Amino acid sequence: MTEPHKSFIKPAVVAPGEEVTTVGQVFDAPFVVKGRTWLPLIQVLAWGALAYAAGQRKPSRTWMQRLVVGALTMPVVLGSEWLHNLAHAAAARLVGHPVDAIRITWGMPLLVYFEINDESLSPGEHIVRAVGGPLFNLLALPLWGLVRWLSPPDSLGREVGEAGVWMNAFLLAAGLLPVPGLDGGPILKWSLVARGRSVAEADEVVRQINGPLALGMGALGVSAFRKKKWLIGVLAAMFSVISALIFTGRLKETR
Repeated sequence: MTEPHKSFIKPAVVAPGEEVTTVGQVFDAPFVVKGRTWLPLIQVLAWGALAYAAGQRKPSRTWMQRLVVGALTMPVVLGSEWLHNLAHAAAARLVGHPVDAIRITWGMPLLVYFEINDESLSPGEHIVRAVGGPLFNLLALPLWGLVRWLSPPDSLGREVGEAGVWMNAFLLAAGLLPVPGLDGGPILKWSLVARGRSVAEADEVVRQINGPLALGMGALGVSAFRKKKWLIGVLAAMFSVISALIFTGRLKETR
């Protein structure tokens, strides 16, 4: 580990007095783990959830067929999230300010920035770091669409292609919401700073925007539930609650 990275022993996502282990490095950012929290629990849960969804779509499938579909689509779904985060790390390295750490938590990556308002970065560099993930998903969408289009109906290839399309579409759309902690929040914030607003003023604009966003997401959730589109309803309700907490000042981005 090089001298500038000695602070990774106790990154912000780890409680004081606890230690993490560096297991690798990519784009000048170290991968760190803490205890057994690296175990791929999310992969196992996602496999089961996707197998269940495969059975809901086609009840005639045997449990073995459902597990196979889950095993094939799980790496696509979670891999899209992994690559989304690695694209952020690549963008951060491109502007010369690598991510401070990438913590592997239950099999998934968590990007760590020790200082979200790092004054050593220009507003444009902050925006580049934030836009890396959505840009990857935008580029991945037509590729997965091509896989879907080339695959015969009712084939495993069609299942995989559809999983790639909806996951990257979700990450792109949700990531660009003007919510602190996602990608759209920092993009909006630093765009305002680039136009002459102070950081505090930009944060306040983002907070206020989350008021109507909470109402919009709530309305979308109610509409989805009425149409029995349960996944969309749950996701919209979740974003509605998050935006409401941000608007009321009960939830703030700290790193």
